[in-house]
Amino acid sequence: QVQLVESGGGVVQAGDSLRLSCAASGRTFIAYFMGWFRQAPGKEREFVGTISGSGSRISYADSVKGRFTISRDNAKNTVTLQMTSLKPEDTAVYYCAAAQTVSIPTTPSQYTYWGQGTQVTVSS
Repeated sequence: QVQLVESGGGVVQAGDSLRLSCAASGRTFIAYFMGWFRQAPGKEREFVGTISGSGSRISYADSVKGRFTISRDNAKNTVTLQMTSLKPEDTAVYYCAAAQTVSIPTTPSQYTYWGQGTQVTVSS
């Protein structure tokens, strides 16, 4: 069982930066890919990025590549999403999720555990 709690959301202006954090419970944190997804009103949940247990494999959605960075600290059971050059279209509820897969997981169905989400609003 893994419990995930996100923090760090807020309201920012276009071009600003924001850092989201996800704290995980459980002793097997390193066994999981940790992913970030987002969901805007009326839209499906969208893959943002993911990082493997060791941190050696990272994947991003094209829409955030070059602007967002995922990192993890296995000693603290945390994963961070650093977001820069934010755009109004980045506005969404952001979710942290955990998956145990061999291949890089990029779809919601591949993730077993989810946080409650944190709202990010980017004003123009």
